[in-house]
Amino acid sequence: MDRPQLLSELHFKMARSSGSGGQHVNKVATKVVLSFNLPDSQGLSDQQKELLSQRLASRLTSSGYLQLHCGETRSQLRNKRLVIQRFFALLEQGLKQDKVRKPTRIPKGVLKKTSGRQKTAISKKKPIGSRLSSRI
Repeated sequence: MDRPQLLSELHFKMARSSGSGGQHVNKVATKVVLSFNLPDSQGLSDQQKELLSQRLASRLTSSGYLQLHCGETRSQLRNKRLVIQRFFALLEQGLKQDKVRKPTRIPKGVLKKTSGRQKTAISKKKPIGSRLSSRI
């Protein structure tokens, strides 16, 4: 993952943000929309692109674009920084290797406790069953 190359491939659009801000929010385009063309990226290897397209399938458009937006603050610059941080965090999370699960045994103490509980539950139910059969 080549960060400077990826930064140069990002496209930004500014829009009017909703929320608090009064007249300011009606005049200034502070919301930042980031779009990134995953299939045509030069900053990612083919293997990384394939992995990201599988893991981020629900976030990609039909043409393979990843779009993120941020309109949290009243500053366009802060929103741009936030959306870039989210973009790189999303890529790192998508490229992170899953840990292999090691199968473990159930400890003997836990098995003993479970079987003990089962025996007590059965012994509680037995007298109820015997009472019902004697009434019939």
